[in-house]
Formats: sequence, C-alpha cells, structure tokens
Amino acid sequence: MDCVVFGFDEGELKLLLIERGLEPFKGRWALPGGFVRVNETLDEAARRELVGETGLKNVFLEQLYTFGEVERDPRERVVSVAYYALVKLSDHRAKAATDAANAQWFPVSKLPKLAFDHAEILRMALARLQGKVRYQSIGFELLPEKFTLSQLQHLYEAVLETELDKRNLRKKVLSFGLLVPLEETQMVGRHRPAQLFRFDQKRYEQLRKKGFHFEI
Repeated sequence: MDCVVFGFDEGELKLLLIERGLEPFKGRWALPGGFVRVNETLDEAARRELVGETGLKNVFLEQLYTFGEVERDPRERVVSVAYYALVKLSDHRAKAATDAANAQWFPVSKLPKLAFDHAEILRMALARLQGKVRYQSIGFELLPEKFTLSQLQHLYEAVLETELDKRNLRKKVLSFGLLVPLEETQMVGRHRPAQLFRFDQKRYEQLRKKGFHFEI
C-alpha cells in the first residue's frame, strides 16, 4: 500500500514524503505506505497508513493503480495498491510516526531520489491528477477554504504545468456559479486586497446529478 499525497502552497504543487527509518532504503525518501491487515479494506488500510506515518486525517483519497513488478521490493514479492490523496496544507501539517524518521513536503519540481519504484508511482499519480483536475472539482481539495482567484489560477497552472489566460480562466470558473463571493479580502503582495471566495460543494453535487460537467 503506497500513498501519493499532494498539497499546494506558495504557488507550488507539493508532495509529502517520509524518510525511511528502517531497511531497505533506510535514510531514503519514500511515499508513505505499509501493509494491508487481514481484517481491513484497502481504503481503510490507506487511511490508517496515512494517519500512522504522517498524522493526516480526513483527506480526499482515491485508488490509483496496482503495481506488481517482481523485484519492486528487495525484501520479498510485494504487490502494492497505490492511492493518491489531496490535502489542504492550511488544515494539515505532517508529522512522522511508526517506521518513518521524518515527514516533509517537497516541491514536485525539486524532489530527492525516491526509494523502491515510487518515482514511477508518482508519475502515474501526477498524470491522473492532471487529467482529472480539468474535468472534476478535485482541485478545490488543494485550496484553503477561503481563496482568491489568483490562488485558484496558480493552482491550475502548477498542476497542469502551463500558463493559463487569466481572463478566460476566471470567466469560465465564475460562469459555473460554484464560487461564493465573501465579504472578505486578502492582501496579495503589494497589490490591492483581493476578494476571497469559497467553493460551494453542495451546489456542485446538485448540479452534477442534473448532468452538469465541470471543465477547465
């Protein structure tokens, strides 16, 4: 069981890694994960491992893929069901536990060498995120509860690794009617205060049941 945990902070997409405290690959950075117990489901195991190794609870979690190369783990034959998770960094701070010596957020663009086949798992998770963020509202799982339109744009640019037209993006997103404007502002650099918004998840679910398609 391996978990690819994404976060977003300071305009960068970030990845949560643990420093392994045990062999194999002791001292190397890796994805959080562990073994499934006989009395739990895969989802339960993934959530338990996230809490046990990083302290993260109640986050968006979705199954990614099954990795089963014969020599992917030097200890024994191990098949791993990988998950990816999306975390609001304003609400969650990682902490190391169990067999992890340390837990730390790294920019996806500046990662250390990963243990096992975790680089391959990350590549697939990133591709999945880039595909789904265009057609589902999961990107909001990475934003704080209250955010500016600039933060929203920076998120999509960081995930998709491309620049987006500011006017077109804002026009499209606001046309969905899913952003609730708040009577609050936030200072952005030296610019004038920017209005804050929140994502209306309840309205999104109502519209989705009626056939609404979210598309960026």
